[in-house]
Parts: sequence; structure tokens; C-alpha cells
Amino acid sequence: MLDWLSMPEGSTSDWALTFVGLVLLLLAGDSLVKGAVNMSLRIGVPAFIVSLTIVALGTSAPELLISIKAILGGVPDLALGNVVGSNIANVLLVLGVPAILSVMHTSGCNTRNSYMQMLGATVLFIALACRGAFDWIAGLILLTALMGMLIYAGLSAKRHRNACKITEIDLDELEGVDPNLSWFKIILFLALGLIGLPLGASLLVDGASNIARSYNITEAVIGLTLVAIGTSLPELATTVVAALRKQADVALGNVIGSNMFNLLGIIGVASLVGPIPVSANFFAFDFWVMFAATLILVPFVFFKLDLTRIWGVLLASLYFIYMIMVL
Repeated sequence: MLDWLSMPEGSTSDWALTFVGLVLLLLAGDSLVKGAVNMSLRIGVPAFIVSLTIVALGTSAPELLISIKAILGGVPDLALGNVVGSNIANVLLVLGVPAILSVMHTSGCNTRNSYMQMLGATVLFIALACRGAFDWIAGLILLTALMGMLIYAGLSAKRHRNACKITEIDLDELEGVDPNLSWFKIILFLALGLIGLPLGASLLVDGASNIARSYNITEAVIGLTLVAIGTSLPELATTVVAALRKQADVALGNVIGSNMFNLLGIIGVASLVGPIPVSANFFAFDFWVMFAATLILVPFVFFKLDLTRIWGVLLASLYFIYMIMVL
């Protein structure tokens, strides 16, 4: 456990640096998504394509920027811990908290194909990790798998635009859409996002790394906890709002898509920037927690169960237990 009563010198500023970086990441990511969505719709790209691609990539931009910064900064364990921790948080926390607020009618979702792809991505990810490191070869394999899944998703979207019984994604369901938004504001949102994301990632990684060294905690643990929760806040905020609006049934598909992109896209791109060694600690515990969290979704995907408040409490409690064990 951390000794909060005897903070090392300079640790307060490191926590402040990490907090500022996290806030900047969240604001910049929101700005980028808002600008990208409005620009795409203004040039005639269908709304469902925007939600499938640009919004998903935009909300995952913080994780991607943090992973790249971590590798360039010589702390690859932070990058790997961020992705693994985010996937665990997406299932247990991002689905658990909204379910406590409102029943999520996942029984009406047809996400079997997407779930099997996520399960396959998880198995592929762990199999490549057995090589000892994610290098450029592993990166190309992961990105190829991601491209195949995106092509499949695009073709499926043409045939079935609703994975959860929604006949058409309405503009009102896309966060940040403003039909009257001027081109000046669109460009401003994009610029703020593109500038703020790398700056926020730099501050967060530097602060988190200093915290890890101050408390003799590994960068992997910081990535699995502090950074993972921080970068999962956009998804958590989105699903909480959806739950309050009685639209939380779409959250399952969002989590599945986000987890696939984390494993295949973020680590795939980051592996091309530099090798990511896989420490034994990940194989001893965290990979299997991530895999178990993936399997927890089986009843909701295949047996048409709803995510009730009881399930929400159970998922959130499991995440709390995981956090205690990691720390």
C-alpha cells in the first residue's frame, strides 16, 4: 500500500502534473471528436459511418497518444499496462457503473459476431505476447487483424445498420453534433484537439512515471490503475449519460469495439514506434484478469441476459477488488 503520510519530495507537483495532463487529454479528445464529427457530416459522410469510425478513434486517441509517448520516453510497461488496464476497466467499471444507475437491456443486442472478434483479438494479443515483446512484426499482425475487422464491420453496417435494434443512428445520438456549427469553429475544435492530445499525453506520462519512481511502483502498475482509469473516463461518462437517458443498451457494443481497438490498433501502432517488452507480471496476473473480464460478457451476448443493477454491483465490486490486488 502507498504511504500517503510520507510523500516523497516533489510528489505533489507530480500528482498535479498528472491531473492536469489527464484533464487536458479529456478536453482535447472531446474537442477532436466534436470537430471531426461535424466536419464529416458537413462533407456528407453518413452519421453511422462517423459513429463507427471517427468517434471510436477519437475517444481512443488519449490511449494511443499515451502509449506512443510512453515508448518514446523509455517506459513501455506504461503503454502495455494502459491498454490491459483500460480493457479491464471497460468491462468491469464502464459497464458496471451505468448498470447500477439503470438496467441495460443488452438482451436486445445482437453482438455475437463482434464479441467473437473481440475474443479472437484477445487470444491473438496474448499469443503474440508469448513471444516476449510486441515488435514491428507483432504490430503488423495486429493492424492487419484490425483492418480485417473494420472491413467486416463496414460491410455489415451496410446490411444491418443497427447492432442493437436501432434502424438509423440519429444525429441527436451523436455527441457534439451541431448542424449550425461554422467552419471556423470546426477547424478550431480540430486544432485544439490535435494540439491538446500530445501535450496532455506528455504531461500525464511524465507525471505518472515520476509518481511510480517516487513510490517505487512499477510503470506497469501505474498504467494498469491511474492511467487506465483516466483514459477510460470518456467511455464511462458516455455510458452513464446513456443509462440516465434509458439508452444504455448500446454500451455493450461500444465496449466491445473499444476493447478491440485497444488491443489491435493502439498496441499495433505503438509496436511500430518501438518494441514493447512483456514482463512476467502481466502473464502472472493481469492478462488472465483481462481474459476473464472478456468471458464475463458471455451471458449477456449469448444468453440474452440484461445487465441489471445486481450485475452492475458485481462488476464494479470485481473491479474494486482487482484494484486492491494490483496496488
